[in-house]
Amino acid sequence: MHHLSHFARITPDKVAVRFLESGEAFSFSQLEREANRAANALLRLGLERNGCIVLCIENSPDLLLLALGAQRIGLYYVLASTRLSASDFSYITRDSTASVAIVSSACMSADAASSLDLGGARRIGIGFADSAMERWETHFLAAPDGLPPMPAPGREMLYSSGTTGRPKGVRKPPFEGAFDAVDNRNAAVARSFALDASSVYLSTSPLYHSAPNRFLSAAIHAGATSIVMAKFDAERALAAIGQFGCTHSLWVPTMFHRLLRLDTEVRNRYSTASMTHAVHGAAPCPVHVKQAMIDWWGPVLHEYYSGTEGIGATAISSREWLQHKGSVGRATDGILHILDDAGRELPPGETGNVHFESDAQFAYWNDPAKTRAATSPQGWRSFGDIGHLDSDGYLYLTDRKDFVIVSGGVNIYPQEIEDVLLQDPRVADAAVFGVPNDEYGEEIKAVIQPARPDFAGPAVAEALKARCRELLGSLKVPRSIDFESDFPRHATGKLYKKLLRERYLA
Repeated sequence: MHHLSHFARITPDKVAVRFLESGEAFSFSQLEREANRAANALLRLGLERNGCIVLCIENSPDLLLLALGAQRIGLYYVLASTRLSASDFSYITRDSTASVAIVSSACMSADAASSLDLGGARRIGIGFADSAMERWETHFLAAPDGLPPMPAPGREMLYSSGTTGRPKGVRKPPFEGAFDAVDNRNAAVARSFALDASSVYLSTSPLYHSAPNRFLSAAIHAGATSIVMAKFDAERALAAIGQFGCTHSLWVPTMFHRLLRLDTEVRNRYSTASMTHAVHGAAPCPVHVKQAMIDWWGPVLHEYYSGTEGIGATAISSREWLQHKGSVGRATDGILHILDDAGRELPPGETGNVHFESDAQFAYWNDPAKTRAATSPQGWRSFGDIGHLDSDGYLYLTDRKDFVIVSGGVNIYPQEIEDVLLQDPRVADAAVFGVPNDEYGEEIKAVIQPARPDFAGPAVAEALKARCRELLGSLKVPRSIDFESDFPRHATGKLYKKLLRERYLA
């Protein structure tokens, strides 16, 4: 494990990263020069060490070069979801105290990008040919490609949603030392999954997510060649494995489901014999799906359980999983504890709140209440899941602690959707929760108590979906909306949502 600059010297002409759909490729020496150019362009914008930028960019060279550039001048860089609503993007920019926000035309219209309330942050666009915004391309091309003066290590700042649906930032302490020192997190990935300079890594997922960002970084700094997909497509991914001899890859269970849905003829068209480490996480994988993948690809699946907060992790190989089906593995970072609601430790086999004991420094940015809620009386931290350990120390996740919907590996928070639905005068009350979906794990179900009986029907349902799409983005639109004349309630009149959800699950 080394730094990019090391491989730029010893294997300058080797392909470091290839973007699959466009075919654009960067050798290690080219990637080094262009990362320097991005760093110098950011410095010319007036950014200083420990400053912050927000990036809302699709899987493209621009995103990679900006991240690598920020890493060598001591910046925090926020990887914002390309599916955020304008409101959430504005919130993240202000909340993170970013002084520069860079937005791609592939993620937002010119009108939306120009109207963002960024709290004074400098607004820069990529690909907005006719916009009045500053153009990143102009700054980038004018910058030199030599190592910037006084380089310093930067790091990502990631956001995960809060219980109200507003994104919450995780900002760790800045790195100290040389900019080209080995990142221990990259080294841990390489060590855990035998990733080295002989590897070929297939990146299937949006790079604004924590794990895809980390795995691509680990592959680059291990000297491997990475193949980056702009957007996941099952057959295209299979073709890439065969074409480039991919040895490593990162997936979520939804992708496995789509691979398995391909016709047998299509699946047999491509070889996956080169694959040695098909790593997956982000959401529970149904036992039958994982078993089918192992039957197809062999015992090359490696599962992990972790989170943006970085407070602990588990891992399990295929061979272990076949002996502990349904488990997400044993702790590889931190010590696992299962606690009841009073904070007392539970024995193996009993279900409770999953906590990690570790030395990791962690706090939610600007949200001490959320940090306290994730911390046990012993000082151990939780991602908010519940589960149990078996007698061998293997963890099984059985539910979420609250009503978070996990769809395709993405967390969706019902209260935010309910708040939008309740703004409509035709809605007396609303309940949003997840119901099973074979492809995504869960899908969003909304149940509406109409203000009048004639407000119940398909036309109102479609209008409410359109409202959610407008205010929240496509990710948070209910897949289905049902109407009920009355809701189950506590004696106080408070909605008994758990009972309502159980009725639909049944």
